[in-house]
Amino acid sequence: MRAERLGAMRRALAVSLGLGAALGLGMGCAATADPGALVHEENGALQGHVEGGVISWKGIPFAAPPVGDLRWRAPQPAASWQGVRDAGEYGHDCMQKPFDGDAAPLGTPPAEDCLYANVWRPQQAGGKLPVVVWIYGGGFVNGGASPPTYSGAQLARQGVLFFSFNYRVGRFGTFAHPALTQAQEDGGLIGNYGYLDQIAALSWVQRNIEAFGGDPDNVTIVGESAGGMSVHNLVTSPLANGLFDKAVVMSGGDGQMLVDADLASAEAAGLRFAAGKGIAADDPESLAKLRALPADAVVDGLNLAALFAPSSAPRTFASPFADGHIAVDERKAYASGTFHQVPMIIGATSDDIGGVTGGMIAGARQVSGLIAEQGVPVWEYRFGYVASSLPQDGKGAGHATDIPYFLGTVAIKYGAGASDRDAGMARIASGYLVNFAKTGNPNGADLPVWQPRSRQGEAILDLAPDGTAANIPDPLLPQIDAASQGQ
Repeated sequence: MRAERLGAMRRALAVSLGLGAALGLGMGCAATADPGALVHEENGALQGHVEGGVISWKGIPFAAPPVGDLRWRAPQPAASWQGVRDAGEYGHDCMQKPFDGDAAPLGTPPAEDCLYANVWRPQQAGGKLPVVVWIYGGGFVNGGASPPTYSGAQLARQGVLFFSFNYRVGRFGTFAHPALTQAQEDGGLIGNYGYLDQIAALSWVQRNIEAFGGDPDNVTIVGESAGGMSVHNLVTSPLANGLFDKAVVMSGGDGQMLVDADLASAEAAGLRFAAGKGIAADDPESLAKLRALPADAVVDGLNLAALFAPSSAPRTFASPFADGHIAVDERKAYASGTFHQVPMIIGATSDDIGGVTGGMIAGARQVSGLIAEQGVPVWEYRFGYVASSLPQDGKGAGHATDIPYFLGTVAIKYGAGASDRDAGMARIASGYLVNFAKTGNPNGADLPVWQPRSRQGEAILDLAPDGTAANIPDPLLPQIDAASQGQ
């Protein structure tokens, strides 16, 4: 089944790459410095910038640059600085090979020095604000916090503090090698470095977000695609206990890794990669030589297009894997109740990767059911709305097209092509998300009632093509359940 799911993702990616140019619209605005936006966090003073009633702080180092001897290490503490650091620009997105047609193109040149975060909050705010943490997707090989579609300004205007950050991707984010295992540099925390970056960023939030006006006791993590898979990992990881209070999974799969893998298979991939660079398995200097490789040589052409391209060659890269410490078997954790039992929202788009019976759509049903069986509040949605400027061909909403609606950034995403109907759907979708962040319940007086998932429930929130939302019996349920029974 895992091979079939990967094949479906490959086919879907080929289609989405073709649409990427149409979806990749964005715009940016210059912000001005504001003397009142001075914040003191644990490492120094930051000068924020204000625009349109929102203060933003960008390029905040939440960990040391993972370069040199810190390549393939758990994130280390960021250095302090003297004076006031201007926080008007994004830090570099993490090292990767961008690809043509990316629906969320990076706003910075990627670099290995990339562990930076960003904060938006309303300029006029009283008391501690609920915190929304955004985790981007990209197949764990692409992605970053800088794309304009991921701006937190719009949600901030609705009364939350929005936090985004970068985590390592590709071979920088997931890599294993016997020399790394033998070195034991971080007490056995090896391989899943991108996941460790996410945990480090959430730990930074706990220590620092109050200085920006946020409430460390009211943190909601939100992720899409690989970001949604990351949320599943955080909800089940022993290392993430106490770092968040609510979780949202957007097209995050069925609680399983992209491929069956463990440390041994990741090490084997690392050995093949090293051999391709002329570094022998028994070379006593193999780790030093690997860390001395130029960053482009570590990327070695890997990106989303290469990840899902048909190939019979053995893999020279690893996707995140269950190691028992940073990441565990998520499905087993949900089924046994051994996860951080926080309220959750889980959903997918109507034409998501893998189709109705694939890991995104059917997976959302399966995982939300496991969570509901534990008595944990969980709401399930399906996003079927298609932007007015895109072909209304009846195929449904493609993978990742729900992001600008939940984040309220449709005007940034589609520019002059954004319609009043698009804006209306954004008000609905982002309204549910903001309500959930504030109270742990997505419902509000101005929105259609969204019922939580029951153990055997059939209801789902349908964000429909006509721009409305309704809690209805899931029309795809017979197909989804039949496929699940056949597994």
